[in-house]
Amino acid sequence: MATRVLLAIGQRLYREALRDAISQRLGVEVVGEAADGRETLSQVRELSPDLVILQPGLRELNGAETIRQLHLEKPDLPVIAMSQHSDYPLVMRVLKAGARAFILTEGGLDELQRAVQASMEGRIYLSPGLEATIARSLGEASSTASEILTHREIEVLQLLAEGKSTKRVAETLSVSTKTVETHRLHIMAKLRLYSIAELTKYAIRQGITTVSN
Repeated sequence: MATRVLLAIGQRLYREALRDAISQRLGVEVVGEAADGRETLSQVRELSPDLVILQPGLRELNGAETIRQLHLEKPDLPVIAMSQHSDYPLVMRVLKAGARAFILTEGGLDELQRAVQASMEGRIYLSPGLEATIARSLGEASSTASEILTHREIEVLQLLAEGKSTKRVAETLSVSTKTVETHRLHIMAKLRLYSIAELTKYAIRQGITTVSN
């Protein structure tokens, strides 16, 4: 029986091209597609796929937070993160969240096939180029966002960085606007960043959002 895959990719054209390519070349069955993190969670609950292939820079709920919530609900569900970015904070956030593989898009379908096979066998897989990135950064003292902010603060930061108003953030997270403002103040105090522009730059550097998805 073919592996049942859910694709969580922000860009529709890229998602559709990948769906066709992996269906033909890898022999998997794409049972669902999602364009943002919250939709991914909903689709997984509804469709119960065998594997999720995910883009870390998802809208609404970024890839790392999506993986973390998936891992809490379905700890045995393998997730492959696929990105063109190899930044250390992004890679570590995704792996710590529970991803079983992180690959770079430059590796093509051959790399993805190796990641699918490893993930379904319960093994961890990293693109060869990522090992050098991680090794180079192990001695750095700088902390990642997940070490400074709470999971809820990261959600708020992403939505603010993506241009959502306080009211829209509150509606998305089902909380009051006062709660959002409190989170925003805590985020700014912890990061010592005091404007939305600075927060947005930080969110992009940390791989919390790409904004341009």
